[in-house]
Amino acid sequence: MRAQLLKIPPPTVNSFSIRRDSVPDVNNYWHYHREIELIYFKYGSGTQFIGDSTIPFKPGNIVLVGSHLPHYWKFDERYFSSAEGAEIDVIVIHFCEDFLGECFLNLPENKMIRKILQRSKKGIQVQDSNSQQIGKLMEQIFLSVGAKRLLLLLEILAIIGNDLKGFTLLSADFLNNISIKDNSPISNIYNHILVNFNKKISIAELADLANISVASFSRYFKTHIGMTYKQFLLDVRVGQACKLLIEGGMNVKQIRYECGFQNVVSFHKQFKEITGKSPLEYQKFYLKSGMV
Repeated sequence: MRAQLLKIPPPTVNSFSIRRDSVPDVNNYWHYHREIELIYFKYGSGTQFIGDSTIPFKPGNIVLVGSHLPHYWKFDERYFSSAEGAEIDVIVIHFCEDFLGECFLNLPENKMIRKILQRSKKGIQVQDSNSQQIGKLMEQIFLSVGAKRLLLLLEILAIIGNDLKGFTLLSADFLNNISIKDNSPISNIYNHILVNFNKKISIAELADLANISVASFSRYFKTHIGMTYKQFLLDVRVGQACKLLIEGGMNVKQIRYECGFQNVVSFHKQFKEITGKSPLEYQKFYLKSGMV
């Protein structure tokens, strides 16, 4: 099922918006929006769907979701029953990447914040060790006015930016038509892979795009992308397979070919290594969860 665009009303007197939810059915569907989302689950649990990542969420969790990244939090059934009396308390902040202006983000001191906003396009699960501190800061923002709101949000982004153990949630291809926008050599390589991932791509043609030797390519790629070329290509292919399984328009055999896997055994093995499920198990999980 394709994610629905959610248009968030722009804040009238502030540079970003914040709300506090106490019910389980706010934006209770598979959706995306232009704004970056920072969400804190003080109370509440269920299943978290972000792109092709599916994991449980629990009280204390904090996630940073990038612009145009599909997501959905399905609360456990007990939160929909008045007899259970289960409590929900969720704080949600929405802001545009340039909410303070491009000049501000380009300041040398904000390099880490720029980096974390870029990483948010793959979804960032904040490390538990920082969750309590960030949760308290979000509660302060909810009660604050004026410049203090901005300072608190910047403090949160700085904490996330310095949290090297916080992990991104998605495989590479679920950047969902978002690619690096400049014309640097690594951008040309990156975009070439995203366009041609289902074909055989030689190291020589990729090295040629960056005007480097074949011998230098592996180190060059890992330095700029953060993983080996082989792992990146596998992530892209499995990510696309996840996306097609969610949309439900093809059978598993068609998806395997569409994503560049020629070998049945290899496809199932590598898919399970990355997602923890077989392709059919993955799709059935989404069907059971009301996603497709």
